[in-house]
Amino acid sequence: MIFSDLHVHSSFCDGKNPPEEIVKTAINKGLKQIGIVAHSYVPFDAESCIPLSRIEEFQSEIKRLKEKYSTSIDVLCGVEADIFSTDGIDGFDYIIGSVHYLKQGDRYISVDESPEITKMMINQYYVGDFYAMAKDYFETVSLWAERRCDIIGHFDLVKKFKKSVPFDDTDPRYISAWQSAADRLLKLNIPFEINLGGINRGYLDEPYPSRKILEYIKNRGGKFVLSSDAHDLESIALGFDNYQDM
Repeated sequence: MIFSDLHVHSSFCDGKNPPEEIVKTAINKGLKQIGIVAHSYVPFDAESCIPLSRIEEFQSEIKRLKEKYSTSIDVLCGVEADIFSTDGIDGFDYIIGSVHYLKQGDRYISVDESPEITKMMINQYYVGDFYAMAKDYFETVSLWAERRCDIIGHFDLVKKFKKSVPFDDTDPRYISAWQSAADRLLKLNIPFEINLGGINRGYLDEPYPSRKILEYIKNRGGKFVLSSDAHDLESIALGFDNYQDM
């Protein structure tokens, strides 16, 4: 049985539904714990994250729901912190450490916004070399070894648009990049999430991380938590039954 989903976004950031609807849906799905998270504030992409002015309101609302539904479900207040966030990541029950952007000079470019932006970034900043971009991405993810977080978020998000921006995940350069990052993060002894967001939104046929990476992490004593990365009610805990063996 699946009891917990710790990565669900609400309308406080880029999710579709208010927190109370999320809690009620989680109860109806039989969950015993639900983590409602906000994307941490980054000034260069304010539309997709929670405004600094609303963090206290968000935390207060989750606290209210925790108390209201305490006999039915454990409600947690989380933040999905990007590595480039410096403000507004305190006062939460837990932190999911993620990377959504790569920094080029003074510009921050999203790795998961669209295939077109990904192709532009590869061509403009990495001389058309996907594997150079992937190396930069995984090195950036590994920086969470120097910051506080409680869960490693969607470890190989860089593959999101693989159907439109194809690459060979058996290429030694790609393997070397993710293994180096995984080895560094494994030393933290915190779980990696098995994130089904890419599957549930139709981008991928496998979770973040891929099965190959999951096996590598598992064989080295790594831990996992299942997460939906849901931005709507239907996606909460969706597909979890397929990954209980991890």
